Amino acid sequence: MTITADASFEVLPFTRTCRHIWEDGDHVLIGVSPGNSYFSAERIATLAQWATSRFAQVDFVYADLHVDRMFAAFGYTREHAEKRAAKEIKAVRRRILKGVEESSPHHAEIRVRALSDFQDNPVYQLLHRRVLHFLETDDEFRKGCEQMALHFVGSKLPEGESITDEQLQVCFDYMAAELPFFVDTPGILDVPSSVAAYHVQMPLTEVLYARGGGLRATRNQAYAVVRPERRESGGGNEGGEGLESRESSERNVVEYQAA
Repeated sequence: MTITADASFEVLPFTRTCRHIWEDGDHVLIGVSPGNSYFSAERIATLAQWATSRFAQVDFVYADLHVDRMFAAFGYTREHAEKRAAKEIKAVRRRILKGVEESSPHHAEIRVRALSDFQDNPVYQLLHRRVLHFLETDDEFRKGCEQMALHFVGSKLPEGESITDEQLQVCFDYMAAELPFFVDTPGILDVPSSVAAYHVQMPLTEVLYARGGGLRATRNQAYAVVRPERRESGGGNEGGEGLESRESSERNVVEYQAA
């Protein structure tokens, strides 16, 4: 169920419902991680051009919570971790703003905000509490979060070593700050429906979009892999060497088949 959006990107909605929400074109959320070289200013500009051509509203949201703790948990001194985090966050914001500015002179429909901007949002607060609750009480959800943590930071671990409890907890806190937007962006931003777009499929996606109880994405929340077309994305590591060692956009994307 691949959709070729234009000459630059291919789109893989996760379920048929996700495809319908994609076709509605109400809103797209593009999450950006600090320290990830995939999100260059040029890539942001291309994404912004693509997004505004397809969606009525566009939000870029970048992670700025628990970044210093992530660096500290993986070997930086507290002072160095704080400085490195501040540098990475400033750099990612600058790249997003530059990319958006270069995408078009008409970009009023694009908003750029940090995760910390939503800490007073009551819907975000409720969803954040729910994420933390299910981390403590839902084995399936916690296992998915553990897989996602290893997906993000596994390459940073010395060969033969496992992730420590402290490192895992920091990863959980970092992810818990992001996950409300994968569960109910429409509720947080007051939009009719929304597509969360990322360039690889996250291990937790199958949990959030499965049937049954537990923490699940709302009916008007979609997820789609949006990645450069293969013929244009060859060569190099698109995941970068930063905070989250992402895999490249050529990672296998398993399309979840649902009714």
